[in-house]
Amino acid sequence: MNYRKLGSSGLEVSEVSLGSWLTYSGGVAREQAEACVKAAFEEGINFIDTANVYGRGAAESLLGEVLAGYDRSSYVLATKVYFPMSDTDRGLSATQIHKQIDASLERLRTDYVDLYQCHRYDETTPLQETMGALSEVVRAGKARHIGFSEWPVEKIEESLALPGVERWVSSQPQYSMLWRAPEAEVIPLCEREDISQIVWSPLGQGVLTGKYRPGEQPPADSRAASDSMSNFIGQLMQAPVLEAVQRLRPVAEDAGLTMVQLALAWALRQPNLASAIVGASRPEQVRANASASGITLDASTLVAVDEALAAVVVR
Repeated sequence: MNYRKLGSSGLEVSEVSLGSWLTYSGGVAREQAEACVKAAFEEGINFIDTANVYGRGAAESLLGEVLAGYDRSSYVLATKVYFPMSDTDRGLSATQIHKQIDASLERLRTDYVDLYQCHRYDETTPLQETMGALSEVVRAGKARHIGFSEWPVEKIEESLALPGVERWVSSQPQYSMLWRAPEAEVIPLCEREDISQIVWSPLGQGVLTGKYRPGEQPPADSRAASDSMSNFIGQLMQAPVLEAVQRLRPVAEDAGLTMVQLALAWALRQPNLASAIVGASRPEQVRANASASGITLDASTLVAVDEALAAVVVR
């Protein structure tokens, strides 16, 4: 496993990290989650990402139980705040940030998180209030660093111009061969400001593994076939997308790679990217994901990827 520096922080994070969005919020049993975390540590994965809203605290609680058996200094732990936790608890007000970090720490069974992230931008709260509260959380020792996910570029710029507040070290956008929108503005801004990308859905929720074939039912054990995990995959299951992804098979074979390795190595080619967050419901998936670390794609492979996906890429 290779490691990369996370923005301006002193943290070194594994190129491939373990996420818990749909899997550990109720999608898989505790025993499976525990086996996946064990496999992650065995593969050198040291970065684990979650959020308070995943299963309304369920993912944090599960990780808190599982991680209790590991030395706290052996992993980098990230969580998030913004989405509703109840009918009245939501957003990025100072009250909510302080309330939700305490609740997250209790569920995670730790005194601090390494990275506390704003899950989205809150249009209803003044930016100064949000940044002030995040800074208080860091200065109280409850979080070592802060990050954001899917913020508008202009709000990122505004936040960076505020005096006396903590600076971002990470950005968490959706990014994959199929979804390249961050390349236009977010990544260039972050490169200038020493903010790293830790990307979600680098495998397109599993679509880029090639396991979903046009005109066929999804495998019974896949995310697309799961009632609890398939809510967000529909737009990627369209025939043109699945057909384009199948055109990547010979590209991967020519490079001597699996489809998983090709997709993750493609994301990791981006120098501003610190880690690719990948979910897993089985240990073998963790190992397959981890095997992409350190792979370099040559120019001809990158051209072939662009040609295969040209008709369906979102930029």
